[in-house]
Amino acid sequence: MVEAEQARPVTNGYAWSGRMRATGNVVETMIPRRLDRLPWSRWHWLVVTGLGITWILDGFEVTLVGAIASMLTHKDALGLTTRQAASAGTFYLVGAIAGALIFGYLTDRFGRKNLFTITLAIYLVFTVASGLAWNYWSFVGFRLLAGAGIGGEYSAINSAIDELIPARVRGRVALAINGSWWVGTAGAAFFSYVLLHGLRESIGWRLGFFVGATLALGIIIIRRFIPESPRWLLTHGRAAEAEQVVSGIEEAVRKEHPVLPEPEGAPIVVDQRRRLSFFSIAKYVVQNYPQRGLLGLALMTGQAFLYNAIFFTYTLVLTKFFGVDAKTAPLYLIPFAVGNFFGPLLLGPLFDTLGRRVMIPFTYITSGLLLIATGQLFVHDVLTQTTMTIAWCVIFFFASAGASSAYLSVSELFPLEARAMAISLFYAFGTGLAAFAPTLFGALIQSASRTNVNYGYLIGAGLMLAAGIIAIFLAVPAERRALEDLASPYTAVRGRGPTSIAAPARAS
Repeated sequence: MVEAEQARPVTNGYAWSGRMRATGNVVETMIPRRLDRLPWSRWHWLVVTGLGITWILDGFEVTLVGAIASMLTHKDALGLTTRQAASAGTFYLVGAIAGALIFGYLTDRFGRKNLFTITLAIYLVFTVASGLAWNYWSFVGFRLLAGAGIGGEYSAINSAIDELIPARVRGRVALAINGSWWVGTAGAAFFSYVLLHGLRESIGWRLGFFVGATLALGIIIIRRFIPESPRWLLTHGRAAEAEQVVSGIEEAVRKEHPVLPEPEGAPIVVDQRRRLSFFSIAKYVVQNYPQRGLLGLALMTGQAFLYNAIFFTYTLVLTKFFGVDAKTAPLYLIPFAVGNFFGPLLLGPLFDTLGRRVMIPFTYITSGLLLIATGQLFVHDVLTQTTMTIAWCVIFFFASAGASSAYLSVSELFPLEARAMAISLFYAFGTGLAAFAPTLFGALIQSASRTNVNYGYLIGAGLMLAAGIIAIFLAVPAERRALEDLASPYTAVRGRGPTSIAAPARAS
């Protein structure tokens, strides 16, 4: 029998007299409910800061390469062609896909904490290496490996955040964290402008990568204080350790909130297994959640194409069609980033109140329609560099909230044992389909034809509209619901009386 601290009974149709009890490998526990009932505290801010920084780093990386793309074509830099400069984004995305798949599997196998330390270290090393590149192939090779680190971060970080944040605010917190991507964007735009104006072209672009690496180094230190996910420990034969971690979290929260509310809902009963077969979990997910799979693929593909196409090539559009100086172009990304950041921040609470079924289709369809309208204005040469930037701000105010909800959906709608792998698979499929978007747009921009570039915009708008329509029918009302209520863990014991967790309905 696992020793457990006693708590007052929770009435839920039956009495529960303890926090954990075990018979053999079967454990009955309130750990998920205890995590979800915690009031917001400094400890949660530590989690948000230490883990959410991934999105800032990715935004910094993506925007930095896009901002310096024109500069990389100069002889004093790397002397790349326009197509080569744009293709660096594709290599970064290919690396992110590979990293997501490899580290996503390892995250579900060996835990969230181990992997989010390793992936950040990989990002740090190869970001520094990117700033030391000497030709095209060395540059794109280092970008590929840095992307692998960021891709691995996605699965480890999103899993940990969802499993540590209380259910009642999971939507708004996840969207705000994902929206912090734009903080990185604004920072990269500013540093690009300062470095490219204040230093020689041969070294200014290199120092930008060192800034991102310095930020990553500081975050590795913060992450030492973030524990392993108790939910992961619970389903991997480490229930006693999970109990210790949750007790530590509760003690930290009590420093601000001495009296914690009682956990509500039924205990979870799991059959602890140290090793879980990937194929058995995959079969379980496919059989029980086919519609959620289609939803996740549509949402991830639509947002991935839109973002990858626009942000890796935006400065090329400004310099090629609006005559903006390559050194000044990054400044246009700052107001653009501010608008995008406020989208998830302001719309995020509505995902927890109006709900996923309303807000996901609304953000996807609205951004798709606005993109079609902007493309037509661009083709007819109605826009200036300023009004083009304003148009992008409006489009991505909605699109950024939609994109953030895509990551939220694929991380909360699948069983705990497969959560990281689900994130990585959907990210890989969606981003894989969109990985060549920067190269495609580079070729369209190089043609100097506004009509050709608009064809790319129409593809992006079509994918966003299609995803929004699919979400109308398939989005799940996950707001304010515990993860275990949305998707029963693979290891959950069924048929054991009132503490059992029902098997998931195939319809959702």
